[in-house]
Amino acid sequence: MSSTTTKPKVLFILSSHPTMGASGPKTGWYLPEFAHPYEILSPHTDITIASPAGGAAPLDPASVEGSKEDKIAMTFFKEKETLWKTTEKLESFLGRANEFDAIFYVGGHGPMYDLATLPASHNLILEFHSLHKPISAVCHGPAALLNITNPATSLPLIHSLPVTGFSNAEEEDMDLMQYMPFPLETKLNEASGGKYEKAAANYGEKVVVSTFPDGGLLITGQNPASAGAVGKAILEALQGEKPHGGEKSGLKGKLQKGLEKITGH
Repeated sequence: MSSTTTKPKVLFILSSHPTMGASGPKTGWYLPEFAHPYEILSPHTDITIASPAGGAAPLDPASVEGSKEDKIAMTFFKEKETLWKTTEKLESFLGRANEFDAIFYVGGHGPMYDLATLPASHNLILEFHSLHKPISAVCHGPAALLNITNPATSLPLIHSLPVTGFSNAEEEDMDLMQYMPFPLETKLNEASGGKYEKAAANYGEKVVVSTFPDGGLLITGQNPASAGAVGKAILEALQGEKPHGGEKSGLKGKLQKGLEKITGH
């Protein structure tokens, strides 16, 4: 825990990319993937929000429509707008990882277009890694873990680590693979050396907790249904407990209903 505060400090990162590609459907960050971890962590931690561009970070409108029956997400949407309208610039946190106790990348399709290839984000993750502080991400947030080389090994940072993120089957089921710059599951599997994991069924909750060989945790969640469990795993890590991974299938039906509203099928 940081010595300057009674609470651990967590840095949340949102995407600044507003569309799928240059002119595809609107995107950005995904509502429940911010709302649920925030709901769990905010009573126990001090949270700072950053994005590549700073200022207002684009909220995926489809995630609002798909969350109408999610009380936590809708309360967050109605009451916490300032959090995503006044983000700080990600680059301003370079050299400051020692001020925080964990970093968390919110999902949404936006990270596929900016955070996956942003050198400032890569360097920030390497700083947290060098200090053995938890690095976490959910859904498409793990795209931020790609294209990072571990300077000690010259291998991908997540090489040999079990990891998860939005699956190819889920992307195809939503009929959005056509807009993606790369298939996330495939790239995570390549970077990890075949260690990608996913739930038995599409949209099932899946959280994977791994330990870097030189220390520090990697916490990843597969999809929106996994966001709350990622938040719990981060909190457990900050409180000195062993974070829990695993999967559940009970939320599949509810999430699928929301996806049908978004995609029309």
